[in-house]
Amino acid sequence: MTDLPLLAVTMGDPSGIGIEITAKAWTLRREQELAPFFLIGGRETIRAQLRTFEPEVPLREISSPDDARAVFADALPLLPLDPALNAAEQTIEAIRLGTEVCQQGAVHAIVTNPIHKKRLYEAGFTHPGHTEYLAALDNRPGKSVMMLACPKLKVVPATVHIPIREVPARLTAEDLTHVIETTHADLKRRFGLENPRLVVAGLNPHAGEDGSIGTEEETLIRPVVEKLEADGMNISGPFAADSLFHPAAREKYDAAICMYHDQALIPIKTLDFDGGVNVTLGLSFIRTSPDHGTAEDIAGKGLANPSSLIAAIQMAAVMSSANND
Repeated sequence: MTDLPLLAVTMGDPSGIGIEITAKAWTLRREQELAPFFLIGGRETIRAQLRTFEPEVPLREISSPDDARAVFADALPLLPLDPALNAAEQTIEAIRLGTEVCQQGAVHAIVTNPIHKKRLYEAGFTHPGHTEYLAALDNRPGKSVMMLACPKLKVVPATVHIPIREVPARLTAEDLTHVIETTHADLKRRFGLENPRLVVAGLNPHAGEDGSIGTEEETLIRPVVEKLEADGMNISGPFAADSLFHPAAREKYDAAICMYHDQALIPIKTLDFDGGVNVTLGLSFIRTSPDHGTAEDIAGKGLANPSSLIAAIQMAAVMSSANND
């Protein structure tokens, strides 16, 4: 196990399913051939949730990431937080500490469990979400890019959590170029692809149909694509999004750049709802996350499916092995 990457897993929101799916992933560590990982979180919060398991998942505290490998075979390693922290503070501190040990080189990647953003906002959290907080901790504000990935598809939305009506105005040549260049660089650096094949979706139906159903393709998207292609990137588009995700189309590219959130997430969640992974590109370290929320309606009932977290752990390990830093 010493030749496998070591991963840090954050607890996520204490009221959600993060602790449960982490424990379930640990119980499947041999079956799924998982790289060793440890959980970062509040001691009492985690112990209380683990007591609901039959049989109870063994937990063993560690004082540093270096201790996790020796513990992992027999117990779920826990790097505990200051017990004086409240629930929201635990959630935030787990992310900060996980990022810190990544930056120090003590672990190969961080895998983050889902957070409840509104609850954090009420506690004074000032970042839109996980991705932006990680970028700020990495001194790269505005530089991170979200990718959703599964074995059949990788998609990157150029705009993320904004209303549809704001998408055209928020799309700029500079931002679109940054998203594409960051995706291209990390497909090479993190996924080991020597010459990544990228396709770009149009914004409008039929990719604007030569300007008759919208002009963004001709005035914004195509010039960016042609410039990057002229610079040597293996990229093409814009293409009509409705014909970009069927099996034959997917064989022709490694990742699709989409113009807005649902254009990217609907196809991947349709193809692999339980196995999709959220990957943050453009950071100095590797971060993955399950592609779902806190699921508080089933938290504590033993019903949570750990498949997406397992996929995130597996992808973090693969990316660590392929890392070309």
